[in-house]
Amino acid sequence: MPDADRRDTQEKGSLNHMSDKQQPPGRSDHAGNLVPQAEKKLHEAVCVLLVELCERFTFFGIVCNMILFCTAKLGYRSHQAAMVNMCFVGTSTLTPVLVGWLAEYLVGRIKLVCICMFLHFLGTALLPVVSFPFEDVYIDRRHILLTLPKREQKIVFYFALLTASLGIGGIRAIVCPLSAYSLEDCGPKELLSFFNWFHWLVNLNSAVVFVSISYIQQSVARNLGFLIPFVSGLMAMITIHMVRGEMIYKPKADSSLLTTFGVIFSSLKTCCVRHRYFTTTVASWLDHAKENHGGHYSETQVEGTKSLTRLFPLFTFQILYRTCIMQIPSGYYLQTMNSNLHFSGFVLPVAAMNVISIVPLLILVPILECINSWIFSSKDTGHSPTIYIVVGHLSAALSVMVAGFSEMHRKHFPQVEQTLSQEVLLVSSMPCFHLAPQYILLGVAEALVTPSCSLLSFWLVPERMRGISMHFLALFNGAGCFLGALFVHTAHTGTQGSWFPHLLYEGKLERFFFFLASLMMVNTLGFWTIAHRYNNLHEDCTNGFRGNLPGEKLLKHQKAIKHYNAVLESSPILSPMEKT
Repeated sequence: MPDADRRDTQEKGSLNHMSDKQQPPGRSDHAGNLVPQAEKKLHEAVCVLLVELCERFTFFGIVCNMILFCTAKLGYRSHQAAMVNMCFVGTSTLTPVLVGWLAEYLVGRIKLVCICMFLHFLGTALLPVVSFPFEDVYIDRRHILLTLPKREQKIVFYFALLTASLGIGGIRAIVCPLSAYSLEDCGPKELLSFFNWFHWLVNLNSAVVFVSISYIQQSVARNLGFLIPFVSGLMAMITIHMVRGEMIYKPKADSSLLTTFGVIFSSLKTCCVRHRYFTTTVASWLDHAKENHGGHYSETQVEGTKSLTRLFPLFTFQILYRTCIMQIPSGYYLQTMNSNLHFSGFVLPVAAMNVISIVPLLILVPILECINSWIFSSKDTGHSPTIYIVVGHLSAALSVMVAGFSEMHRKHFPQVEQTLSQEVLLVSSMPCFHLAPQYILLGVAEALVTPSCSLLSFWLVPERMRGISMHFLALFNGAGCFLGALFVHTAHTGTQGSWFPHLLYEGKLERFFFFLASLMMVNTLGFWTIAHRYNNLHEDCTNGFRGNLPGEKLLKHQKAIKHYNAVLESSPILSPMEKT
């Protein structure tokens, strides 16, 4: 019980601190600070966004031609290169969760961000070492052939990817967390608009990367291609160093990932024990973790975890969707690499086809903004973006299905020789633009699903649980990346290389796509059956679980009292006697 009292005292102190930040508007002694404070916040937001874009520039620069690099430079089979790419994306998705936990419990935020910047610099600096041609070196008019053994080359490559992913995780978790954008007072309409435009900017950045870096890596200077991610990462680190005091956001010490897992495991353990020996009546199985039911956690912590577990079905159905999205840097990339890339005498970069999947998102976001403004204008609609998620999942399933038919169509064309990264490959003469429909459908899916899932994960939990909710969404998205790698390995091993072959004209890659499309259709139907749980955003915000937490009720009352006092102090109508 002393621990419980200490936690309650900390929670009340946090609430008082938060409520004190709500200064009465119109006070003369604070008027002079409003403009500098607004300029400072704008400066911080611009810096955070700049670092975010630089980090994504680095990330997409590493991913965009990794399969071509692994197959042409490291001698990997096609399925191995696809697995490496998906595992790197999955690791980069999960590392922000790990680094966020380290920053909260073991290492200070400033110290950890310096470590992550060094790891990011080290990883991006080692990648050019792997890609540099240790050959054709001339010393004193003598030609010397320098070769780095494949084993050492692969070790350096994997170490560089690991350190780069850890650095990416640190930048995303510490420097650019979602809470740094001050979204606490935004409603669902404003949040959906923020997520739409945020992903729009990120994809615009990735479009630039896929066109420029992929062409440099593939055609102009393939061995200097990884230097561009290195320079981009260096820019991000310089930006962090210049404005370190303003950019290193320190979140409020409220809930944590360990507390959430502790509530869940404690409830499961107590449930099993009490179900075996004696029965007790509780409203929810998570209530077993409450202190008044013999547990070790406060009511606020348990109620927050209950609101989070309500989102677990939503997170679960995103795993297979993320596996479909991961076909762009894996299965779709291999299809494009084995198609005719010549266009009007110009050889298109393989990764440039990814821009076709980005164009629908860049076009749809402004249209969706108009639709959302019209829908959310009615206060009693309680509109929820679950319909966007259902349509997006269906679009992803259709995309993978179209990819299967495109693979069958591609095999009807005669084979020709094509040079990629100074390697001569035997590919289909089918123009790569025949693959555009599958890219477009996945682009539509991303425009609909990702902002909507971010909104539901952020809005349908108490304010103190929002960071944890986004961490869980990242965990499930990372699981989708690793599930895609597992599918590729299983399909290649189980069919002796037929369903995911090294040379596409010798196998049946379309069967892998049809299998994944059938799973995604089942996944879409499954989410459609539970989508009604997240249909009414306004009801959940006002009358649902978000208003049931005692801490949030107290905070609302304190804000209301301060607002009332501010009105009394600034009102010219009331006399001094009436104000007292």
